[in-house]
Amino acid sequence: MPEHDPRRDRSTILPTAAAGFFLYFAAALLLMHVIRPDYTMVDHMISDYAVGRFGWIMTTAFVSLAIGCLTLAIGLFRAGPTSWLGRTGAALLVVAFAGLIVTALFPTDLETAPSTPTGDIHTISFLVNIVSILLSTICLSLSYAAEPRWRPRRAAVLVSAGLLIAAFIGQYLTLHRGAPYGITNRLFVAALITWLILNSLWLKLAMIQRREFGTA
Repeated sequence: MPEHDPRRDRSTILPTAAAGFFLYFAAALLLMHVIRPDYTMVDHMISDYAVGRFGWIMTTAFVSLAIGCLTLAIGLFRAGPTSWLGRTGAALLVVAFAGLIVTALFPTDLETAPSTPTGDIHTISFLVNIVSILLSTICLSLSYAAEPRWRPRRAAVLVSAGLLIAAFIGQYLTLHRGAPYGITNRLFVAALITWLILNSLWLKLAMIQRREFGTA
């Protein structure tokens, strides 16, 4: 029987933890829909859940999402694509981590409330998050398709990345009063969480395959 090496068990901790943080965000967001039915999905962004009763739950969700991005980025730096595109994609997730922490610390202004400096900071962080995540998605997608170790997942990568970009376009086109921006916001977030969880699982599989190849 081969000797057990505890380092092998620790090798996939980062992507596993990242997936856990992303799943917590999804669970917390679903819970907010149950306990805050007064925030209708049509005309409320998910950031609104951080304002008012049980707002701390949404705040912890944003923090969890931020830590998940950081954890995934570290894992990608260690075992992800080694091209400059792959490294850039991982670095942009670190930018998203910083932006999401700001998002958590500075709640948004509700549409019916007057503008505040806190809400303005939240809006700026939202833009930083969106840009960094979309650029990270593009960089990682191209890097996965270019490297042989990741190429078998090329189709899944391109489809999931394409859905995320399409969801963003839908969100952007509805960012005005009277449009169902709350629904498109949730579609974008669903596509984003799916993309992040899939990246975590792909990284975990890549780590396992590299470990098995190295010990074969």
